Amino acid sequence: MNMNDLKNSKAPVSTVTINRNEFDEKTGNIYEAISITAKRAMQINSEIKKELLEKLEEFATYSDSLEEVFENKEQIEVSKFYEKLPKPHALAVMEWLEDKIYYRNTEKDEQ
Repeated sequence: MNMNDLKNSKAPVSTVTINRNEFDEKTGNIYEAISITAKRAMQINSEIKKELLEKLEEFATYSDSLEEVFENKEQIEVSKFYEKLPKPHALAVMEWLEDKIYYRNTEKDEQ
């Protein structure tokens, strides 16, 4: 997932109600569906955090004095962009509903 994917995502930025039957349709188990999307949300969050830190590092200014605080306009703009994005759980749910998450039940595979 890159910045363009995030910008073009159809995931909502606010809370929306999702049809439970549609959500657990693939697994037949609401808890399994939630677990899968929660794991994906953690992956997305990690990717976003890594990307954000890399972007902020590009505009970092360093000082010998810890007391000096610099307001870097570019860093503020980058931070604002990421604050406006849909939350990782919303992105994961959207991916789940659009069949973009690969998953498998290893317990069923073993049988």
